[in-house]
Parts: sequence; C-alpha cells; structure tokens
Amino acid sequence: MQAVTDFLLPIVQKINAYLSDYILIFLLVGIGLLYSIRTRFVQIRCFGEGMKKVFGNISLRGGKKAGGLSSFQALATAIAAQVGTGNIVGACGAILVGGPGAIFWMWIIAFFGMATIYAEATLAQETRVVQEDGSVLGGPVYYIRRAFKGKFGKFLAGFFAVAIILALGFMGSMVQSNSISEAVSTASTGFIPTWVIGLILAALCAFIFIGGVQRIASVAEKIVPLMAVLYLVLGLIVLGFNFTKIPATFAMIFKYAFMPQAILGGAFGAGIKAAISQGAKRGLFSNEAGMGSTPHAHAQANVEKPHDQGVVAMIGVFIDTFVVLTITALVVISTLYTGNGPLSTPELLAANTDITKANMMQTAMGQIFGTTAGNILIAICLTFFAFTTIISWNFFGKQNVQYLFGKKATVVYSVLAIAFIFLGSLFPNDLVWELADMFNNIMVIPNVIALAVLSGIVVKCVKVGVAAKKAKKAEKSKAE
Repeated sequence: MQAVTDFLLPIVQKINAYLSDYILIFLLVGIGLLYSIRTRFVQIRCFGEGMKKVFGNISLRGGKKAGGLSSFQALATAIAAQVGTGNIVGACGAILVGGPGAIFWMWIIAFFGMATIYAEATLAQETRVVQEDGSVLGGPVYYIRRAFKGKFGKFLAGFFAVAIILALGFMGSMVQSNSISEAVSTASTGFIPTWVIGLILAALCAFIFIGGVQRIASVAEKIVPLMAVLYLVLGLIVLGFNFTKIPATFAMIFKYAFMPQAILGGAFGAGIKAAISQGAKRGLFSNEAGMGSTPHAHAQANVEKPHDQGVVAMIGVFIDTFVVLTITALVVISTLYTGNGPLSTPELLAANTDITKANMMQTAMGQIFGTTAGNILIAICLTFFAFTTIISWNFFGKQNVQYLFGKKATVVYSVLAIAFIFLGSLFPNDLVWELADMFNNIMVIPNVIALAVLSGIVVKCVKVGVAAKKAKKAEKSKAE
C-alpha cells in the first residue's frame, strides 16, 4: 500500500497543482462572474425569494412521490452532498496550507458560485427527462448535449459522465469514508480499527443504495437539518467562549487573504498563490458550485418553473459555505490561531507536527470541551456529514452510469461503490484527498464549457421567474 502511495501521490499532486492553481480559478470565477453579470446578480436579487421557498415550506416528511422529489427533498439531497468533509476537513486543510485568508477566497468563490448553481439547477430542470415509469433523469450530461449537438456533444457528455463516476461515486466516497474512519478511530483512541468502521459504513450504504432516490431523499431530508443544527450549536458554544477573539478572527481572515506570507512565511507570491488556490480548491469541494454534481438532485424537483428550483439551489451554497463552513473557520481560527494559540505564529506553524487537517477541528473543540469530548463530538458530526454525502454522491454517479451503459449497469456500479467505501478506510488520507481533488477538477471543465454556451436560456429563466413573482405580488395587492 505504501509503495503505491509513494508512486502515485507526487504525480497526482503535480496534476492538481496546475488544475487548481490556474485552470480551476479561472473557470470558477469566470463562469460565476459571467452569470452574476448576465442575471444582474440573481444571488442578491432573488436571495429573499430563495429563503422563503426553502424555510417557508420546510418539512422532514416529504413523503414518496410518483416521480421526482419535492423541492425541499431535492435541496436536502443536494446539501447532503455539499455539506460533508469539505466543511470540516477541507476547510481545515485550506486554513493549514493557505492560512486563515483562504477562507476569504472561499467566500468569494461561494458568492459567485451562487449564480453558477442557479444556472446549473435551472438548466437541469430545463433538460430533464421524465421516463414512462415517472422516474426522472437529469444533470449536466443532458444540458451538455443541448449545448453541443453531434459527436462533440456526445464526447463532452461522456467525458463528464466518466469523470463524475470516478470523482464522486468512487474517489469521493473514499474521501468521506476515510474521514469518518479516521475521526471515529481517533475518538475511540484507536480502540476501533478504521477497517471495522469502513465495513459498517459500507453495509449501511448498501441498504440505502438499494432503495434508490426515494430512500436517499427520505434519509437526507431528515438527517440534513438535524446534523446542521447540531454542528452549528456546538460551534456557537465554542464561539461563545471565544467571544472576545471573534474580531481578531475576522481581522486575520481579511488580512491574510492579501498578506498570507505574514503567517505562512516565504515570499509574497507563493503565499498569495497558496491562499487563493486553497480557497478555490476547497471551496469547490465544499459547495460544489460549477462542479456539475448537485444539478442531478435539482433535476428531480417537481416545481412549476426552473427558476423556482434555481433560487432554492442558491440557498444550498449559502448554507454550505456562509453558515456551516464559516462556523468551522471561526472555531478553528479563534481557538488555534489567535492569542497564544498553538498555531498563532509562523514559528509555531513551522514546528507543528501534531495538528493536521484530519484532527484540526477536533483539536479546536477539545480546547473547550476537553480532548475526549471534542474528539467524540466532531466524530459524530463528521460521520453524519460524510455519510449523507456518500449516499447523495452515489445517486449522482448512478445517473451517469445509467446514461452511459443503461439501467442494468447501475447494479454493478453500486457494488463497486460499496467496495470503494470500504477501501477508503484503509488508504492514507493524503492520497485519497488528492485523487478526489483531481477528478473533481477535471469534471468542472466540460460542465463550465456548457454553462457558458447556455447562458441565454438561464437569463430567460430569471426573467420569467422575476416577472411571475411581480405578477403574483400585484395580484395579492389587488386582492387586499
């Protein structure tokens, strides 16, 4: 195992360096900026509408549908995919490598990403296919084919499908499984081996995979709100103890976004590059805007207009990054980086060998709740986050397997996915993350190309949605 890791790790890291440091930043910011301008900043104009649609109709019992899902079930399935290890381990890794300023760049990516995910969700709705049995097929492969006719469109859609199957169905599930296994093993002080946790996790996932999208949605709509509330409450308790450090925490995020070398050491160019690339890379892994994953969930929603699910999708990115991930960042930075924290100076950072991205949040929580309690609490949160991500990602991969090979092939895919979930508990943490990053980065490329071509359709969806909202408002005023 170690020989394989030693051979693969430097190769994959080199590929990721080029993708995340250059191509990824250009594509994500570029497409987010394009849609922000073309939709006249739909993420601001329609933010309130999205919040009302999500929290005005929230339910933990969406019930079974003849075909597709309720809007909230689709959002819960999407958030289940978004809120995972990226919000804990990923955010911690970004801070550790790129400094506290990496969080600022995560916010920037997420702000523009809200416009991007609006486009992904509306296009997924526009191009979805409802089959005779009522089941729904939808996602980037269908709007890529709309963007490009003929052989090129078929190739690009096939390229995306293969990339997402590898990225989420296999490598991504390994990341989530790896993080759960490490966290639980750490919480039990090594008493429970990682392979045992991997075996249990694989068995639970197998049961849910068999139930299809309805069972996935049923699990997601119940677990997602509860896990988010639990994590936020724990985070707010820590911030309550660190109340006096909160101003310094925000100051560090903004200062080190533009002066990262002051805490990371080294030259300014290398520091700013690390901060931005970590923010972009981990921001993508966290909120998935532009990656082409969550459109598979939003395509399932039974809504009146594509715009209706587009504004709901934006709230998913907001919750993921500006709420959950931000709580992680504030807890970690206020506890470990401010005052006399164990990572508060460049010298302490350079000498650090004990705190890693895998145990960073547990260490921070341990400062308040005690080491044992901190380890257990984060292990519980991480298990819920990563578990729901695995089941959503499996569904996304399954949709693409069905597109490429037909419905019968999904059984083989599910068996392989379960095997990868177990393997994730055995592989070294760094290699698993690098492989997942590589395939995540690759699948962005065909998705963003199609999004750029189809911007006209999305602009029409915004206009129709805004006009309908105004008409409904006028009707209501007239009735009153």
